[in-house]
Amino acid sequence: MTFLDYLVLVVYFLAMIVIGAICARWIKKQEDYFMGGRGFGKLLQTFAAFGAGTGSNDPIQVGRTTWTSGLSGIWSVLLWLFATPFYWICAVWYRRMRLLTLGDWFVERYESKSLGAAYTVFGISFYVFYLSAMFSAISKVLAPMLQVEAGVPVPWSAAPIELKWLLIPTIAFVVITYSVLGGLRAAYWTDLIQGLCIIFLSIILIPVGLNALAQDSVEAGNREAATVSVYDGFEVLHERLTPEYFQIVGGPAAGEFPLHFVLSLIVLVIVGIVVQPHFIATGGGSAKTENSARIGLVVGNFLKRFCTIGWALTGLIALAYFAGNPRIESDPDYVWGVASRELLGPLGFGLVGLMVACLLAALMSSTSAYMLVSSALVTRNIYAAYINPQASETRYVLVGRLTGLIIIVGAALVSLSLYDVFAQFLLAVELPIIFAAPFWVGMYWRWATKWAAWLTVLLATFVFFVVPPLAPQVFPEMLKNSKWTETNIRTTTLLNRPATQADVQRREAQRELWEEKRQEAEALSDPSKRREAIDALAPQPEPLKVGEMIEDRFVSGGKPVFWTGPATPIGEAMFIETSRSEHDGSITIVEKRSGEVTVSGLFRVDFLIYRALGFDLTQMSDAMLTTLRLPARIIIPFIVMIALSLITPRNSTEALDRYYARMKTPVNPDPEEDRRQLDAVYADPHCHDDRRLIPALGLEIQRPRVSDVVGVLVCLVVSVAFIGLAVWLAGIGG
Repeated sequence: MTFLDYLVLVVYFLAMIVIGAICARWIKKQEDYFMGGRGFGKLLQTFAAFGAGTGSNDPIQVGRTTWTSGLSGIWSVLLWLFATPFYWICAVWYRRMRLLTLGDWFVERYESKSLGAAYTVFGISFYVFYLSAMFSAISKVLAPMLQVEAGVPVPWSAAPIELKWLLIPTIAFVVITYSVLGGLRAAYWTDLIQGLCIIFLSIILIPVGLNALAQDSVEAGNREAATVSVYDGFEVLHERLTPEYFQIVGGPAAGEFPLHFVLSLIVLVIVGIVVQPHFIATGGGSAKTENSARIGLVVGNFLKRFCTIGWALTGLIALAYFAGNPRIESDPDYVWGVASRELLGPLGFGLVGLMVACLLAALMSSTSAYMLVSSALVTRNIYAAYINPQASETRYVLVGRLTGLIIIVGAALVSLSLYDVFAQFLLAVELPIIFAAPFWVGMYWRWATKWAAWLTVLLATFVFFVVPPLAPQVFPEMLKNSKWTETNIRTTTLLNRPATQADVQRREAQRELWEEKRQEAEALSDPSKRREAIDALAPQPEPLKVGEMIEDRFVSGGKPVFWTGPATPIGEAMFIETSRSEHDGSITIVEKRSGEVTVSGLFRVDFLIYRALGFDLTQMSDAMLTTLRLPARIIIPFIVMIALSLITPRNSTEALDRYYARMKTPVNPDPEEDRRQLDAVYADPHCHDDRRLIPALGLEIQRPRVSDVVGVLVCLVVSVAFIGLAVWLAGIGG
């Protein structure tokens, strides 16, 4: 990076802090700090939803999964696409709640302060893992951009320090400064600026990368320099990558996103996203009107879907242009950082610094919102509920400012210890199932009870998040017992085809990595360990030429059915071939493991259900096993919640009447008029009962209005159009 790049970064950081200082003047009470006074219009709500929902890990994650799975890797972030039409409905919920946190919602709906406190613990845990994924991602991507992959030299240390140890505290300081000073208002105004930065980073690498591919083709003598264009870049993209890399689902035979997995993830996020704590603010609760809440949430998230397509296309370009890069070959999380450095660096004008600022913007826009929501939860549902219920508004704001540090420190610690972007992301996606069933059932069913909600939360936490890591600690013999160490079939797909330029580059990268490992082995001082390390090396890959026939070998399976970790053979490893088939020039070999193994990882306790139902899990693919984890996690909590609600004492009729009456009452943008309107409704809480779709069995489902139906249908059409746009863009030049 040049002086101009660093100057861009300094200006950006200072601008964020100044915004926080300016916005601090408007803060007088909790609603000002945590909700910005509920006075935001469509523009700020749009960029708030966009900024809070778009983290620095998103482009990096799509870059990684596109590198490994082709265009289908887009689903690592696009899986929220079909949740967007539902946002048209749920944005109204959050505005009509008229609350400061979702913890307040659980307190009111179930008349339980302790349930609100439990939700606070969940909210902090959720953000710790979600933000830790962002911290890990930004650290990995900036290392090559700042050219400090080997570490940052510092005066007080003999050895270079990893970038993450300096970067994460710096980011935390800036975010804490402007968020603590200016609250949600500062977060929203910075989201507006940061949102524009995110859109810029989503598209800038596409034309530059396509031009680089075209120029590379010119240098190879395949095109005339005078006629080269961006379209030539698309053509080169298809020349260097095989057609399977352009499939929207499936992709390479070892792809991570087959159709059934994508569909199950979509259902999971729709069920769980409604209880993500920031949704009560960025999802519409801070908007001035219901219409602003709806438009802001939907348009903001569609902006993210647009950017996601840009990230996937950038990933494909990187896959074609940087196939020979050993850094990416060893860790695909570095795709975005290497691409930014190599493509933007030669152009100058501070573009690398601007890209760094844009990535930091993506991180900081989410971090500020999450920090404020977490501090609101602690302030409202722990401090005000149990410690000092009579505190002044000034004291509550002060507590909120201080407790915001919890989420930042926790996320940083998890990031530094786990440092696996995709694993941290998947854990964060699954955590909301703990409170999803109590929220959904309580929203639409009057008979849902406090005790049912509590037992459902405890059951989901215990079964899905406590037993899996605890089981191997309590019963270590399970790790070697053949009853629990079954592995699924191993499937090998062989495909012979001519090598492309990308294949040649990738082979050279593999040869370089092999040579690095050989040198590391020979550098060992212990002769026996040196010989052991050298003997353990596979043969060095042979050089490759364009057009030379190569064999693609996609291997999946051979993994434990009941465990998330690998299976290690006890003695000689054996696989027995059970079938062989040939189709369209490819050969598929299916093998079953023979011999004893020891396993590791987390225990998939929900798979006991499939065994009881007679499923032969050993015949399932890796992707199918991953998919099967999701139905039980979605369905079981709902069954438990409904069943227990039928046999446990119901909540008070008066509290339920007030709650459902308020949720049916449209918001008036004038706070005083809105309060008068609510007082009238509380006096006659059944005045809106004529809008119930099913006036029986305690159901509180309202008849949809024309605007509801039209809005959802339009959003659904736009969602499908986004998939069409992604396929069309990837197909240009094919």
